[in-house]
Amino acid sequence: MRWVLLYLPLLLLLAALGVGFWAWRTVEGLGRVEVGAALASPSGTARNYLLVGSDSRAGIDESTPNVGAIGTDIGGNRSDTIIVLRIDGSTATMMSIPRDLWVTDAETGKAEKINAAYNRGPANLIRTVSSTLGIEVHHYVEIDFVSFSGMVDAMGGITIDFPHPASDRNSGLLVPESGRQRLDGTQALAYVRSRRYVEEIDGVAVRDPTADLGRQTRQQNFIRAVLGEVGDTRNPVTAVRLVGAASTGVRVDQVLGVSDVMSLARGMSGAEPETVVLPTRPARQGKQAVLELIESEAPAVLARFKK
Repeated sequence: MRWVLLYLPLLLLLAALGVGFWAWRTVEGLGRVEVGAALASPSGTARNYLLVGSDSRAGIDESTPNVGAIGTDIGGNRSDTIIVLRIDGSTATMMSIPRDLWVTDAETGKAEKINAAYNRGPANLIRTVSSTLGIEVHHYVEIDFVSFSGMVDAMGGITIDFPHPASDRNSGLLVPESGRQRLDGTQALAYVRSRRYVEEIDGVAVRDPTADLGRQTRQQNFIRAVLGEVGDTRNPVTAVRLVGAASTGVRVDQVLGVSDVMSLARGMSGAEPETVVLPTRPARQGKQAVLELIESEAPAVLARFKK
């Protein structure tokens, strides 16, 4: 007993150092994006994370499930998902930014869809988001299709509540029953990618009429499910493990470190993000169908993401 009491603190210290070194190696091994001075330096405890789901198909081969719906040879950079996630202590707030939002590109000064701003690189997207919405971005996280499925499978799947059976032939989604369903990585990807979402209501196939707005809701449902899974563990190390599982397709800003991941995990623990909707309205710009910011309503929503 004397030897146990003597060496137990040392063993605990060595174990903690080992976990810390593993976490450091995992986070440092992520792909890095040099975004220069585009990121803002936080002045308080709150952090705004710009989460981008990339349309990159790099690394997807012919054996990937639903490869016909996903594709393998799409060139260029396109954002399939743009979300601002704010973590402030134990609270979390998120807001989707529509890909068709009409903005002034920070680099060119030209008016165009925000998706085009991303095509000029993450730094330009960050600056465009900041200048258009007037909110600071403190960290940048980008994930592509390859890592998406791996991350969900590393969690053992995620649970989504479906009010009705749902499907999408284009994305490969097939949920034959309503209620809480456990999705693996392939089906989770099909869920967030769905643009032709069909529900079976009273035996009748009903296509979602809300187009991209409905897809944004599904993407937010996914984010909430992921945060809930991580939060239920009450263990920040889980966040690092998930990052490691998705490391082949995750890129983060050059300053994000282990302490930032741990802070994000602590903020997610037990938290269900509150979802707010960016006020927009449909419009036409030449031959393009776009979404314009409703200037009279946006300030109240955007204030949630400011100091």
